[in-house]
Parts: sequence; C-alpha cells; structure tokens
Amino acid sequence: MKAVLFDMFGVLARVQSTESQEVIERTAGVSGERFWDAYWSLRPPYDRGDVRGPAYWGSVSERLGTPFTDRQVDDLIAADLASWSEIDQESVDFLAELADRGVRLGLLSNIPEELAVHYEATQEWLGHFSVLGLSCRIGSAKPEPAAYTWCSRELGLPAEDILFVDDRSDNVLAAREVGMRGHVFTGVGLLAAALEEEKTG
Repeated sequence: MKAVLFDMFGVLARVQSTESQEVIERTAGVSGERFWDAYWSLRPPYDRGDVRGPAYWGSVSERLGTPFTDRQVDDLIAADLASWSEIDQESVDFLAELADRGVRLGLLSNIPEELAVHYEATQEWLGHFSVLGLSCRIGSAKPEPAAYTWCSRELGLPAEDILFVDDRSDNVLAAREVGMRGHVFTGVGLLAAALEEEKTG
C-alpha cells in the first residue's frame, strides 16, 4: 500500500443531520420521502458537474411539481451547502497525522461545484492531499469505475497500491472491482488498525 484514497462525507466530514435536512425541507416547502427521492435521484448530474445549483434545484422543482422562486433556489443552495459542511475533527486530525508521517494521500468525493468551492475556501487541511478527485471536476462520480481510475492515474500508482476508504460499502466494492484495496470506514480507531495491518502485512 503506497497511498490512501479518502472519501469526504461520512469519513472526514459528517453526513447531513436530521436538523439540517429539516432546514432544507422548510426552505423547499416540501418534506418527507417524496422530497428526498427527488433530491437524491437527480443528484448525480449535479455531483458530476454537468449542471450547477440553480439547474439542479430547477429539476427538483419540476420533479416535485412545486415551483421554487429565485430566492428559494438561492436559499436552498445555501441550506444544502450548510448541511454538508460539518467536519469530523477526529478524522481530520488523523489525516494530519498521516500526512506528517509521509503517507501519500488522495481524496475522491462526490461533490457539486458550489460545495467544492466552499471547502477549498474554508478547509486548509485539503492541502494534505496530493490528488483531489472532486466529481464535479473530473466528470465522474463514485461508484463509476472512471472515478477510481482517474485517481489511480493521477496518483501515478497501480490500483493495487492504493487503499480506498469510504463509509459506503457499495463505493468500497466498486474500488475493489478496479483493483484497489478497500476499507469501509466506521471510525478512526479501526482505520488506524487497518492501516497498521496493511503496513505490516
């Protein structure tokens, strides 16, 4: 193992809280399963950078049959960004430890352009990564094989020399299918143990 490729959300940053989801629902004026089905099913083009926030929320509006005003769209973009902006400090501290030890690090995240810009402006720890595989910039998103092969190419390493870390088992499985090692993240302690095992194994 010559590099560790990290997922962002659910590993280094927290996933949406119930409270942040409720803010988005109130802003949209729609709640429940119908809203979140539209939110997630229309998300891939947004994450891949095919569309920006206004177009994404316009598609959500059409799917729901609920018109959003321009002000609502601006507020929905802001509420959505806020919902993905809580950092897991323990994980970020561990990332810094790995960087200090000289471990080569990469990031592969499904992230829309507005959120990528926000993270670049506010999170200095992104500087620990030698490769930033942001879906909105590379034109592919997990679990698409192209997302993993892009990172492997940019790291300059064969897939088998890379350990991919993600909280979603389907994303880890997709990484393994292109030849990477994989670790399903459930906490820093178990990840540290897995990295030690990789080093000694």
